[in-house]
Amino acid sequence: MGHGGDVIDELVTDHREVEDMFGRVEALPSGDKNRKVYAEQATMELVRHSVAEEEYLYPAVRKHLVNGNAMADRELEDHSKAERIMKDLEGHEADDPEFDRLIGMLMSEIRSHIADEEETLFPQLRVACPAEMLDELGDKVRTAKKMAPTRPHPSAPDTPPANKLLAPGAGLIDRLRDALTGRGKHG
Repeated sequence: MGHGGDVIDELVTDHREVEDMFGRVEALPSGDKNRKVYAEQATMELVRHSVAEEEYLYPAVRKHLVNGNAMADRELEDHSKAERIMKDLEGHEADDPEFDRLIGMLMSEIRSHIADEEETLFPQLRVACPAEMLDELGDKVRTAKKMAPTRPHPSAPDTPPANKLLAPGAGLIDRLRDALTGRGKHG
């Protein structure tokens, strides 16, 4: 979390980290308790990543890209689907058959979303925005990820200004819960 570089470099690095966590889930046999640990780690990163994109990336997409509103709306819908899956996944342990179905759905949804961003959205944004703006957005995204929630909140607002007001409070509560429960840590 917090790698440096412009917004695109930052988010692509996040994508690689999540893909690494997915690979760890896939490498373990069905029912292995560490599949749940890696799924929780992926969820924590995905939620922080999504909140930062919703706060800063998508408003820039709306402002600077032709067809930006439609692109941002599609990305937000992807986030909404993934967040509902992550919320459902929270309630299942690794030895529950429903866990395998849900983690499979999540990986498929996220991989499709990543491909769309990296093949379509990011190249257009790099052309449309000056380097200084992309650097500034990278700094804002890094700051947002530090304060963002770590658990899915499907009913929370995903557009400014409400998301910017509510995310830090939810993030604080989530980080406290994670610390108390050891969520995302190997037992």
